[in-house]
Amino acid sequence: MQPRNMSMSGVVDLAAVKQAQEAKAKAEQARAEAARNGGTGAVSPADLVIDVDEARFESDVLQRSTEVPVVIDFWAEWCEPCKQLSPVLERLAVEYNGRFLLAKIDVDANQMLMQQFGVQGIPAVFAVVAGQALPLFQGAASETQIRQTLDQLVQVAEQRFGLTGLAVDPEAEPGAAQAAAPERPAGPHDAALEAAVRALDAGDLGGAVQAYKNVLAEDPANTEAKLGLAQAELLQRVQDADPQRVRQEAADKPGDAQAQIAAADLDLVGGHVEDAFGRLIDTVRVTAGDDRDTVRLRLLELFEVVGADDPRVAAARRALARALF
Repeated sequence: MQPRNMSMSGVVDLAAVKQAQEAKAKAEQARAEAARNGGTGAVSPADLVIDVDEARFESDVLQRSTEVPVVIDFWAEWCEPCKQLSPVLERLAVEYNGRFLLAKIDVDANQMLMQQFGVQGIPAVFAVVAGQALPLFQGAASETQIRQTLDQLVQVAEQRFGLTGLAVDPEAEPGAAQAAAPERPAGPHDAALEAAVRALDAGDLGGAVQAYKNVLAEDPANTEAKLGLAQAELLQRVQDADPQRVRQEAADKPGDAQAQIAAADLDLVGGHVEDAFGRLIDTVRVTAGDDRDTVRLRLLELFEVVGADDPRVAAARRALARALF
């Protein structure tokens, strides 16, 4: 596992967007399965704070992060500031009532994890959401600052990843929910979707596009295939582009639909989400007829890449409506 130093309000990352959609789908499926089985999947308050080591990191942190945000507290027995911070985090984990899970990692016993996260000093606090590592803060922090950070974390986890947290039952036996958790069954298109991901990872964009289209031919509403296709087609469009030439042409031809579309694709791949959206919305305002409709349709495709739940998409949709009407 190679944690990434990304902020919660950072640029779009195509792989991260895919993980978000997968995590949201898994979270929704887990809740549906629990309801069908007549259970709630509830945990006890004692289950909200766990000790994690290298052997159990994947199961206790990475896998659980597809259900609930996992906050990681890197600490050591000799660390005096840790003794001040850790009890606050433990108390807040219970107070937040399942909105996040607290994983405590003793750095003396887990040097590899400390190195992988790039921890330079302790206490250090990270979060993992849908398999993505987020640095939260290092060193001493006031309870007010900690609460603000946690509030932002749980908000992003819910809005972007569909993670609404764990149900907490004070009467539940510790560890009961994990022991009874149903295994996610394989979906009818899992093999085809995995083939598409492998093609994408190997740089075979044409193969990935075709694999996602094959899934959509049988299941037009498949969210993962829609997202994967939008990503693969975006990457396919920019793979041979000369960024300098594309941007110069866009600067020289502010009203040219194709020039602005090409530049918007580069903006999005580079993580400049608002720039990509704003460029196309501005182009909608100054074009008409087929050109205007072409720009509008490309903007809708870019919305698919970023994800409908992203607040930047919602804002851009409102701006597009104003530009059109």
